[in-house]
Amino acid sequence: MKNLITQLYKYKIFNEIDIRFAEFISKLDRNDDVDIFLSAALVSSVTGGGDICIDLDRYAQRALVTPTDTRDPILCPALPVWREKLRSSTVVGAPGEYRPLILDGQNRLYLYRYWEYQQKLADRIRRKARNKMTGVNRTVLRDGLKRLFKSSASHIDWQQIAAMAAVLNRFSVISGGPGTGKTYLVAKILALLLEQDGGSDLRIFLTAPTGKAAMKLSETIETAKQTILCSDAILGAIPLETSTIHRLLKTVPHSPYFYYGEENPLPADVVVVDEASMIDLALMSKLFQAIPADARVILVGDRDQLASVEPGSVLGDICDPYHSNDYSEKFCEHVNQLIGVPLSAPDIRILPEEGLHDSIVTLHKNYRFSETGGIGGFSYAVKSGNAVDAAELLAQTEEPGIIWKDALSTGALQVILERSIIKEYSSYLKTAEPVAALEKFNNFKILCAFNKGPFGIHAVNHLTEQVLTRNGFISADHRSQHPWYRGRPVIITRNDYRLGLYNGDIGITLPDPKDNDGTLYVFFSGSHGEIKRFILHQLPEHETVYAMTVHKSQGSEFAKILLILPDKDVAVLTRELIYTAVTRAKEQVVICGGKPILQAAISRRIDRISGLRDALWQ
Repeated sequence: MKNLITQLYKYKIFNEIDIRFAEFISKLDRNDDVDIFLSAALVSSVTGGGDICIDLDRYAQRALVTPTDTRDPILCPALPVWREKLRSSTVVGAPGEYRPLILDGQNRLYLYRYWEYQQKLADRIRRKARNKMTGVNRTVLRDGLKRLFKSSASHIDWQQIAAMAAVLNRFSVISGGPGTGKTYLVAKILALLLEQDGGSDLRIFLTAPTGKAAMKLSETIETAKQTILCSDAILGAIPLETSTIHRLLKTVPHSPYFYYGEENPLPADVVVVDEASMIDLALMSKLFQAIPADARVILVGDRDQLASVEPGSVLGDICDPYHSNDYSEKFCEHVNQLIGVPLSAPDIRILPEEGLHDSIVTLHKNYRFSETGGIGGFSYAVKSGNAVDAAELLAQTEEPGIIWKDALSTGALQVILERSIIKEYSSYLKTAEPVAALEKFNNFKILCAFNKGPFGIHAVNHLTEQVLTRNGFISADHRSQHPWYRGRPVIITRNDYRLGLYNGDIGITLPDPKDNDGTLYVFFSGSHGEIKRFILHQLPEHETVYAMTVHKSQGSEFAKILLILPDKDVAVLTRELIYTAVTRAKEQVVICGGKPILQAAISRRIDRISGLRDALWQ
């Protein structure tokens, strides 16, 4: 065992935490079995890559260390031997048992806490999907659906159907890409729910995984309220207050627990969760445990976007693509009775029994992009995994919405970057008024796949400062640990509820034009269009943000983006990453990199190992 541990440290197969955990499990097992040690190290390690568990079938007889003349191989055992050892071990239990590791019937091995998160979430979703709402006033609902949506008997309005499903179900999901009107639809659903309740004190909570996403949800609902056709009393009852999930559940300091949970549920009748694709398994499970059994839950998000940074691909598992077009006969009856539109093949597949499929509606109509060309056509090709169509769209030089720049070397990339930096960032740097500067700055963003390396955000941000300094737009002291200068853009990386600054908020460093002393402040846009000014040393953790990662850009929109691909193909480059990056732009996308790298990324899907999909759908 000591020799194995030495090899694992030497060849950096696992990090120190994984190895220490495996040592602890081996001591509990008391058999000093190398295969139990490797099992524990593997299952601890994969959560760092986003998986919930390990699939023994994928790892059986795999070489973790390739043999050479100077090193011995480290092999995972054959599946029958491995499975038998795990079943015989005192540290491994079956589902429902309380052991450090859990092995299920499909040869998936979990850390106990992740199996429990998965099981509790699946149980609550299934229960809510099964227990439909009772006492719905169908006359009021029918009138509301007709008034709030412009529909016709010959046209299927999936927004209208999604709204109907949200009223009839305790659990519903609205999935769709940017421009499909998901968040705007939320305001209409809230109006329908309040009309059912007679405009009384329906307890509605609006939440999102990040402060930026929560603020955007509030802003969109406030805008939507100006056009919704309902009474002043209903409009006044539609809430605008939003919060992050952590703030909603009330974090208990220095612990992984929340004030609200299974034993102390939220005082909620309706919980709306926006940007659900960004939520990991642990947080989603804790949220559902805190929601009362009789409350409605409405998840809103884009199942085709990047999954959460932490373990799990929850929205993707819930929106199983094999059931994305399935509805029961009963659901079709509701649509016909309440909306007056018959659902039939080939639009959907009709199943005899009600189920989770009746809770999920996907919005396809895009009100921002064309589905055939430009950003819309390209993003559709990407999420469909069609690298050929994507390449053909890039080759259309007359299409201004999507542009390809072939750059496989750092030198070629630098030339393209310098031109874009001066062209796109010079405008805001010439602007003295904070509101206008913020607006101009947010018209353009450079997106990268990584933090580090020559194609990562740290290198690109540094290059941007060099280019802008060399051309006289900024005066940055690159030797300083605190490089404050006029025009420096910053992104907040940690929520500060006291200041009202949240992870993902972007601000610009400028003197206040109302003052004459030249003192620098950082200005941010508020949730209602106001401008907020902060002294430099007040800010919570932050970074320079000429460039940001695609992950960090989720929930944001820019007029133009420049997507930089690395010079080598790596597993993190997936169609979900490309799709998420491209759909951040409203007007133009420039993709910079090698076509083989892009095509490989479009052909690769995020594949996170989890048992949630099976637990929900089988």
